[in-house]
Parts: sequence; structure tokens; C-alpha cells
Amino acid sequence: MTEQHWELPDEDATRELGRRLAGALDSGLVVYLYGELGAGKTSFARAMLTAMGVGERIKSPTYSLVEGYRGQDGRPAWHLDLYRIADPGELEWLGLDALADRAAVVLVEWPERGLGALPAPDMEVQLCYRGEGRHARLQPKSARGEQVLARLG
Repeated sequence: MTEQHWELPDEDATRELGRRLAGALDSGLVVYLYGELGAGKTSFARAMLTAMGVGERIKSPTYSLVEGYRGQDGRPAWHLDLYRIADPGELEWLGLDALADRAAVVLVEWPERGLGALPAPDMEVQLCYRGEGRHARLQPKSARGEQVLARLG
């Protein structure tokens, strides 16, 4: 599977990549977001959700762990931040069954802390510092992820 690399000189470029990825969707997608604190994971996720037509305020799920939304087309979207999770077993009480909906867009920050309790990713996005900006690596993990990357260009 082919991965893509993007140079992101500033936060606006990070948000633009999130918007472009949302525009490449034709169905649901599970995206694992990797990167150090402050690398742009939440900015990327917010931009994606906004581009999907989520009309309400998009909160960081740092303390709530999961926030649910609906896109303009009615498609469910979930944004998870698992930074505060010490063990995947802690996720059992969250009722994450809704994440299995193939029509849903699921964005997971710090997915390594929830392995085994999360749906498999269609795509992994790695954000890392590169000088004053960031670098993004988008790696498909399923045929669905590969199709989205092909549309992204």
C-alpha cells in the first residue's frame, strides 16, 4: 500500500490537510492519529470534522475521552483522545460499539493506548515536528484507506 508524505509549514497547512482528507471521503473511515503532544493531531481532527459539516463546537476529547458528532450528510463521526488511558481495559465502560459502524468516521488520538478495544484503522496519520512546521505521513491500512488516499492525490 502506498503512503503519502506532506510538508506542513504551519497550523493552517495542517488544517488544510484535514479538510482535504474529509473531502476525499465517500464513506466512513477509521483514522489513527499519531504524534507528540502539540504535533497537530487535534487541529487536524477538528478541521476534518468541520469540513464534514459538523455545525457545533468541536471540543477536544482530552477529558471526556470521546465526543460524538454528525456530519452535514448525517454520517456519524467520533473523535477520541486516549492520552489519559493507562490500559485498554479502561475503555470497556465507554460503550464503543458505535465505532464499528462502517459509515462512521472515527478519529483516534493516541490509539496505541487503546489497542484491542478499537476498530482496526483504515489509515494511520503520523504528524511530527519538522523545523518550524510539521511533516505528515498518511499510510493506508485497508483497501478503504487506499481508496481515500488515491482520491486525495
